[in-house]
Amino acid sequence: MALVLYNTLTRKKEPFEPLIKGRVGIYVCGVTVYDESHLGHAKSAINFDVIVRWLRHRGYDVKHVTNFTDVDDKIIARANELGIPALELSQKMIEGYHRDMDMLRIERASVYPKASETMPDIIAMVRGLVEKGYAYESNGSVYFSVRRAKEYGKLSGQKLDDLQTGARIEPGEDKRDPMDFALWKAAKPGEVAWESPWGKGRPGWHIECSAMCLKHIGKTVDIHGGGTELIFPHHENEILQSEAYNDAPFVRYWLHNGLLTIDEEKMSKSLKNFFLIRDIMKRYRPEVVRFYLLNASYRQPLEYNETSLEEAGKALDRLQNTYDMMISAAKNASGEDDAVDICDKAWKEYEARMDDDFSTREAIAVMYELSHEANRLLSEGRLGSRGAENIIGVFDKFNEVFDVLAGERLGEDLSGKLIDLLLLVREEARKRKDFAQADVIRKRLSELGIEIQDTQDGAVWKRK
Repeated sequence: MALVLYNTLTRKKEPFEPLIKGRVGIYVCGVTVYDESHLGHAKSAINFDVIVRWLRHRGYDVKHVTNFTDVDDKIIARANELGIPALELSQKMIEGYHRDMDMLRIERASVYPKASETMPDIIAMVRGLVEKGYAYESNGSVYFSVRRAKEYGKLSGQKLDDLQTGARIEPGEDKRDPMDFALWKAAKPGEVAWESPWGKGRPGWHIECSAMCLKHIGKTVDIHGGGTELIFPHHENEILQSEAYNDAPFVRYWLHNGLLTIDEEKMSKSLKNFFLIRDIMKRYRPEVVRFYLLNASYRQPLEYNETSLEEAGKALDRLQNTYDMMISAAKNASGEDDAVDICDKAWKEYEARMDDDFSTREAIAVMYELSHEANRLLSEGRLGSRGAENIIGVFDKFNEVFDVLAGERLGEDLSGKLIDLLLLVREEARKRKDFAQADVIRKRLSELGIEIQDTQDGAVWKRK
């Protein structure tokens, strides 16, 4: 089955064909770093982490770019509150972002460009748009002339004439049309600023991403991602300015992740309805958070509640227990079934689900079905050690993308070996009919969260 993606631009699923065969350039709009990251930021990051991992699994050479908006009105306002330079605040928050995302097992992007470090490219792009007649200078600021652009609203479906109604020019703005947007903002007293052909100032939000896309990927980006809240006006305006400047299609596939909501409202700092990642990590394992956020379509909004997060932890434990039991069975199971049929079936179904617009929820359902079949074979005494190894192989490939299972095979690390040793001691006690000693071992392991299951092939263990 070919990989198909839901393209926001066309509003339908399409077979994926990158501009250059075998190579993918993906740009994901990152965070505006004026405060610490919350769980809503984690949803977007985890969704695109899995998308990038799957593209690499499919054999693509992926260049993944996620930017930091480190020059912005919110950053300046927050820095002024704290009495520190804006870029100092940004850098501190970027370090915190990386710390949080590393805890969530999110693989680092190929490049993390910052607006502040892309200033020559931004200024060159603004100058080019002025020279081509798509932008104009006014009192030290530069604005994009929206009515000069082609195909306004093709991503969002918004119509310019409808938006014009009620639009107005804010005090201090010198633009010709209420719909025009700033490419360059003249500096205000005390603000961070850079020299430019129009005087000291700083870039507008939209031009930052267009310049970083061009610098790190090229005129045309294979996949551009971000939250659904960015479709308008941010991504719409990116298209206008990039295609006007480059004379080339800007993005082949637009992917947008649904928002994390609380009481059907976006989780955000402005609404004060957010949970910081570092606070969530004090109460839940990172793999549980990943599993919770991936057990839903990336495109759909997800309503947050702690009951669902706790249930996700219990559901993940069921998969982990099967994985652990297979590791134990790989060493001592004496059945004859090599599980090839159920493994082949599971992996084909899993790949088909992931190739269908990264359907992680359905892919997880496939793994539950495999887990059920594996446990059935084991309980019936039919599973052989080779079969257990085959099942482990499917779980390992699943985990390369989802990264929600224990990082090391428990049966192979020191703790697993010690448990195996205790099971041998227990078995020897049972052979001596010292059932009191055997019961003590079972009880002590149970207190440590390890459950023993006696099978006709001997004892196996799993986490509770």
